[in-house]
Amino acid sequence: MPLIVEKFGGTSVGSVERIRAVAAGLAERQAKGEKLVVVVSAMSGQTNNLIKLAHEINETPSPREMDVLMATGEQVTIALLSMALHDLGLKAKSYTGGQVRMLTDSSHMKARIESIDVEKIHDDLEDDNIIVAAGFQGVDSNGNITTLGRGGSDTSAVAIAAALKADECRIYTDVDGIYTTDPRVVPEARRLKQITFEEMLELASLGAKVLQTRSVEFAGKYKVPLRVLSSFEPDEGTLITYDSEAIQMEAPLISGVAFNRDEVMFTVRGIPDQPGVANKVLGPVSAENINVDLIVQNISPDGKSNFTFTTNRTELSKCKTILEEVIKNIGADDLVINNDIAKISVVGVGMVSHAGVAAQMFAALGKESVNIELISTSEIKISVIVKEKYTELSVKTLHESFGLESL
Repeated sequence: MPLIVEKFGGTSVGSVERIRAVAAGLAERQAKGEKLVVVVSAMSGQTNNLIKLAHEINETPSPREMDVLMATGEQVTIALLSMALHDLGLKAKSYTGGQVRMLTDSSHMKARIESIDVEKIHDDLEDDNIIVAAGFQGVDSNGNITTLGRGGSDTSAVAIAAALKADECRIYTDVDGIYTTDPRVVPEARRLKQITFEEMLELASLGAKVLQTRSVEFAGKYKVPLRVLSSFEPDEGTLITYDSEAIQMEAPLISGVAFNRDEVMFTVRGIPDQPGVANKVLGPVSAENINVDLIVQNISPDGKSNFTFTTNRTELSKCKTILEEVIKNIGADDLVINNDIAKISVVGVGMVSHAGVAAQMFAALGKESVNIELISTSEIKISVIVKEKYTELSVKTLHESFGLESL
């Protein structure tokens, strides 16, 4: 019997009717002989409501208590879905993150998974139970409830699939697969039948919202076949595979265009040009667990250097405070902050064997008078920073330039 881990996001379990529909689908798949472990998110909007309540009580609530509060959202869903399965005459058992024994570190609100004990899950599966597990949450070595950060239910599902050595992990969401870009921006965007883990990881990290980056990392690391499907329309969705050689034989030049408006750019100007200066700037930022994206260092005519990097806008206030202290310590001139930007990226394994992708990208944007402020490249992606007002124009231009509507 194939062992399948399925994950349902907030919109998929957003009402009693939707939960009953999910239960009915699970019943059909169990009847076909699948062993099922289901990972669920909080009902749509519930996590935001909990965060709102917290900030009405305290403007800066304790991260530990925030984890205790936010973990309740998934507990509601696992109980309701288990009840719906019982109502269909099926055996089902719910598990919180602590009961799964998803052990994490103690980084509240963005914890990382260290291990998972799946012995109890195996026993319950052998007893014909459908397992309903809370996504997004775990427990640290001291028994404290932790959460994995927004979108962490995807990571929970893939991690459980890896621990169980599942045959496939299916991510059910409100879209029917991975598209060449956001169809809301480019209606001509096409759904991809399959994509490599490398490409999906780049797309997720560059702004594609369908999958959480850490979930793709887990799937790639442990070679868990991952499929994205719609919970509303039956279809095969998009398979994310580690069989990159098979895909590369007929790989298109570019598989997708990603964009991210949630970027902020910091420039520390007038830094003394000395060895180790990059660490003096980024070290304190990294110590606060702030992820840095694009990085550029330029030498100015006066012998000093300017150091520029981007990060998520949610880190603006914290990063600004850190860098103001850094400037004092290293004797830099000043700090310039620009949050009127967006990151636009093209991704594709086909780039490895084709020259001229960057030139084509820059020419297409230049034709539309879109100025590029920063550039970053790897073997399978090129990212640029542009003014935020040019986001949709840039995405549409590149999607058309690389012929993605005809894939």
